[in-house]
Amino acid sequence: MEIKGSNWNMQRKKKRANPFRIIILLLVVGLLIYFDRMVVPTIPPLFVATPTPTRAPESFITEAQKLEENGKYALAIQAYNQAVFADPRNPASYIALARLNIYTGNYSEGIRNAENALMLNNSNDTALALLGWAQGLSGDYIKSVANLESAIEINRDNPIAYAYLTEIYVYMMQAGQGPLDILELARSASRMAMDLAPNSLETHRARGFLLEQTANFEEAVAEFEAAVKINPNIADLHLVLGINYNNNGEPDKAITEFSMASSLNPNDPTPLTLISRTYFKNGDYAKAIQYAETAVSLKPTDPTLHGNLGLVYWKNTQYLDAVDALRLAVRGGTTADGQVVEGIELDYGRVAEYYSVYGLALAKTNQCGEGLQIAQAVAAGLRNDDVAQYNAQQVILICEQLAKQGIANLPTPTTSITEEPSATEPAATDTAAP
Repeated sequence: MEIKGSNWNMQRKKKRANPFRIIILLLVVGLLIYFDRMVVPTIPPLFVATPTPTRAPESFITEAQKLEENGKYALAIQAYNQAVFADPRNPASYIALARLNIYTGNYSEGIRNAENALMLNNSNDTALALLGWAQGLSGDYIKSVANLESAIEINRDNPIAYAYLTEIYVYMMQAGQGPLDILELARSASRMAMDLAPNSLETHRARGFLLEQTANFEEAVAEFEAAVKINPNIADLHLVLGINYNNNGEPDKAITEFSMASSLNPNDPTPLTLISRTYFKNGDYAKAIQYAETAVSLKPTDPTLHGNLGLVYWKNTQYLDAVDALRLAVRGGTTADGQVVEGIELDYGRVAEYYSVYGLALAKTNQCGEGLQIAQAVAAGLRNDDVAQYNAQQVILICEQLAKQGIANLPTPTTSITEEPSATEPAATDTAAP
């Protein structure tokens, strides 16, 4: 039925599908499928840290070895630490770190890294040898010898263990410790190192220390020169070579070696102090003061550095300056820039010089109250030191003369000086830091 005059029709007409719409729809669907499968997996989840690529531990070790070969020990240590972080189960990285720690004078870190290597393998004779060496350099001779002997028991063909043991025996002799036959023990250990590795750095180094201890300075120089030729980047090798140049009457060469040590370890006041002492012995007090003052600036809390500076001031007749520096060494106090210094107890060796010269400087500057007290303490506490006894008598004579002239200043000091020396009485030596 059809209703005329109307637009309505009971039979709908079929519309043909638009082919362009179908094509566009298929393209959209295809793009959605591609995005879901190919793009979405590459998008990181929200609020999750983006992963970063990691380096192989071996690359850090290779980098560290190159830095070490070039003498850049601080950077090499950083690279080895990165290698440890990337692979904490590799004992070789800890061993390399321990050796560099010792070369740069950081014995506590050397001990820690050697112990870390031993935690991974407690029968690693190289790690044990390094541990013993670091302990000996730190002054713990009992543990040092025990660990070095253990390293030798594990591997009787390990030359560095014998070399390190030789060196530690020498330190024990210098400290007045060890068995009666310690010199022969040191010689025996040195011979073993020479038999196993006659041309190694460790053998030359240990042999040099032993020859120095027995006053064979020319031969010691030859051994230390050989060690430095193998590795010129170890500061303390230059120090001991310089000391033996001095012992051998070659001060210019000594200063060159001390300067090299200072350039390798610029934060260590020891090379500068040894340069100061070398100039002091040669009568060049102006340069001696310059280097002594620089040493103090590096470590102003060290009383021995103030003592060394005071001795040079005294020799250069700068008596008031000598009093100020030696007072910090003997009594302690606070520096001009607020650094606190603890005084050193009365003792033999170089400390005896600080006390007796302090007394002389006080007397020379008419401070006899304190000067006489120092003289009395030295006379009572350093009975076996003839030079100190003479200086104490000189203080008394100077103050007596001032008293006769009626110009002696005799106030009562506010602090006291210990009158008894400490139990140990180390001999004075140029090998130790001031």
